[in-house]
Amino acid sequence: MEHPGAEKIRRAKAGETTIGYWTVLDSPVSAERLALAGYDYVAIDGQHGLLGYSGILANLMAIDAAHGPAGIVRVEANDAAVIGQALDAGARGVIVPLVNDAEDARKAVRAARYPSRGLRSYGPMRSGLRIGPVPAESDDSVLLLVMIETPEGLENVEEICAVEGIDGVYVGPSDLCLAVGGRFPNDPEVADAFNAALARVLEAARGAGVVAAIHTPDGATARSRIEQGFTVVTVASDLVHLEQAARAHLDAARGPVQG
Repeated sequence: MEHPGAEKIRRAKAGETTIGYWTVLDSPVSAERLALAGYDYVAIDGQHGLLGYSGILANLMAIDAAHGPAGIVRVEANDAAVIGQALDAGARGVIVPLVNDAEDARKAVRAARYPSRGLRSYGPMRSGLRIGPVPAESDDSVLLLVMIETPEGLENVEEICAVEGIDGVYVGPSDLCLAVGGRFPNDPEVADAFNAALARVLEAARGAGVVAAIHTPDGATARSRIEQGFTVVTVASDLVHLEQAARAHLDAARGPVQG
């Protein structure tokens, strides 16, 4: 029987609204609980997250055990070894960071797709069980998103979107804010430039017929990005939300400050 995650990836690749959650903790138990919450995918952060390969593998298995969302991975670098390893571990998609130009995007395609579309080495360890061992079918079932988050990436976004083999582009808003001159993420002084950058990414993706994806801090922001036109939208993240919830409960327990 097909895992429900496969259908979620087909919807994402087709440009249907797909909402995911972001994890940075090496905690398979909490990843499994999050996978039962109703999201379309759960993304594991292998770049800035607090886990290595064994953690990525264990958390992918926990997500799959929930028999609901797709498990995808933001890999640590645009590197064939780490991209192939994440896919062999059973990731149904990869998000590739720091893609600056069309050649970087082609490099990601070569790493993520089997011949003749790419140069991925054949050895589908766990992915052969979950996604299938046939290269062409695997290529069609795996979501490949490349990140737009640098000044160079923004400048070359139209060429990046036109690269054959990618499914879409994924905006890293914190880095993109810095890329347009912000002193820190969400810097209000560059709000106009940041919004213009988002509009350019959306237009480039639409023009090339690929997916526009973005990272967001909360559900309300995710909703506004969907209304703006992004179709793959991630809510982040477990560590931040854990701290926010803990602080909120502490504030409620302490009650108002007595004057």
